[in-house]
Amino acid sequence: MIACRKQFTDTLLELAREDKDIVAVTTDARGSVTLGDYADALPEQFVECGIAEQDAVGISAGLAHSGKKVFCCGPACFYVARSLEQVKVDLAYSENPVTILGVSGGVAYGALGATHHSLHDIAVLRTFPGMTVCLPSDWRVTKKLVKYLAVDQWSTSNVQRPKPCYVRVGRAAVPDVYADDDFPFEVGKAIQVLDGTDVTIVATGETVYHAWQAGLKLKEQGISARVLDMSWIKPFDEEAIRKAAAETGRIVTVEEHSKFGGLGAMVCEVLSENPVPVRIIGIPDENAVHGTNAEIFHYYGMDAEGVAKAVTSFLGEK
Repeated sequence: MIACRKQFTDTLLELAREDKDIVAVTTDARGSVTLGDYADALPEQFVECGIAEQDAVGISAGLAHSGKKVFCCGPACFYVARSLEQVKVDLAYSENPVTILGVSGGVAYGALGATHHSLHDIAVLRTFPGMTVCLPSDWRVTKKLVKYLAVDQWSTSNVQRPKPCYVRVGRAAVPDVYADDDFPFEVGKAIQVLDGTDVTIVATGETVYHAWQAGLKLKEQGISARVLDMSWIKPFDEEAIRKAAAETGRIVTVEEHSKFGGLGAMVCEVLSENPVPVRIIGIPDENAVHGTNAEIFHYYGMDAEGVAKAVTSFLGEK
């Protein structure tokens, strides 16, 4: 298993060796973000700001405005709270194409509690015009994402101007969702992990693996579950949601986020004119319990066992 944060910075270093316009910015977080090798190898393409996230976003915006390809990296909880105004104004409003890499997102900080959890980021950042938001599900998706952000979106053949982007990853190594690189990766498109006809499970980020495993458990029970990897939160694949609703009739969403304003809310918004029953699995309106990432997932029913139980219960309702 490979941590998405490590795959992100390893791929970034590989690409930055060939492109001097790539710059990494951090806030006394090179260890947390795994930028140590990058800083040692390319000190002239690395900026250390200390514990000053607001400054880091402003500096990143200035570098991007000067033509650099900037990756501003640090704990997700601080970049979507402490420096939120700078992300809104200096990046989204000013259209500076900086990528914010938010590490240890969701409940990845575990026992550190609510001060270090980032469970509101999807709800907030998706409302900023011009922002893109992505929660990669495993290291292979992360690798393709970095290549897109550092290379492909800057290609002269790309008709769209690069946009600021928020990428949220966890901290620990995560299981593979994909066995090889032969899977579709397209900006704003869901990836179908499993096909099914009885229900659709839509997940994002590290919950995708648990949704997939739940789908396999349900198959053993005779329940045919479609599983969608919704790594792209914005742009959002509304077509895949409408298709799933029409073909399976019920949807369960799974997210390492507050139940308010996140993936589940987005699915309900898409289906508001032609609704089907939707069950949202996420963090309720409370400060999440303390514990390891796995313990918190289990407590709130976001692991494979909990998702499978929720789907079974949901299908049993009239």
